[in-house]
Amino acid sequence: LGSAAEMRMALAQALHHARHRRTFGKRLVDHPLMANVLADLAIESEAATTFALRVARAVDRAPRDAGEAAFARIATAAGKYWICKRTPAFVNETQECLGGAGYVEESILPRLYRQAPLNSIWEGSGNVQCLDVLRALAREPETRVALRAELESASGRTPAFDAFATRLIAEIEGAGIGEAGARAVTERLARALQAAALLRAGSPVADVFVRQRLAPGHEWAFGSLSGNEDAGVILARALPG
Repeated sequence: LGSAAEMRMALAQALHHARHRRTFGKRLVDHPLMANVLADLAIESEAATTFALRVARAVDRAPRDAGEAAFARIATAAGKYWICKRTPAFVNETQECLGGAGYVEESILPRLYRQAPLNSIWEGSGNVQCLDVLRALAREPETRVALRAELESASGRTPAFDAFATRLIAEIEGAGIGEAGARAVTERLARALQAAALLRAGSPVADVFVRQRLAPGHEWAFGSLSGNEDAGVILARALPG
């Protein structure tokens, strides 16, 4: 939740600056390449927030619902690994949107950037979280049942998600995942759960997230959305006005 909130604050700073700063005769946000970067950041932020709130709901319901307790058990570790791991790169990209003003102390972004790495270390580093995911899959079969139910609850909305989820379910229910592959499977799990949360919520960015985060051959640098994505619609949703 802390890392998702930090992403959101950094995004708000970048969007505000880009909507008021003018370069080469027009607002910064109206330059296609900058709009692509901001839209990509907005998608990442919404996915992080939606997933974090989904896990929070599971934690709230865990005392009364065994399925939600099992989901919270494994999704908390997966989310902490991936969202906290993405935050430093996310905040750094928002600094670039402001240029030098995003680095000097008159801006809030240097403080956010200093804080960004902490949550990927605090209360369990990335390796600890990934080992916890493996432990849950191996020793607590109810977590596999909960993951299958979560992913299948979002099926039927887009073939790309269905294909990704089917492969992932087969992987986590298979013969076993070695320790060396723990980070890779935890990342795939986190991204799939983010997509599932967005799809079930009916988010306008859900299909874009699936295309850009789950489809083969996507790029990972922020600002690499394919040219046919409507950045204007995404940005209007991220920060109206």
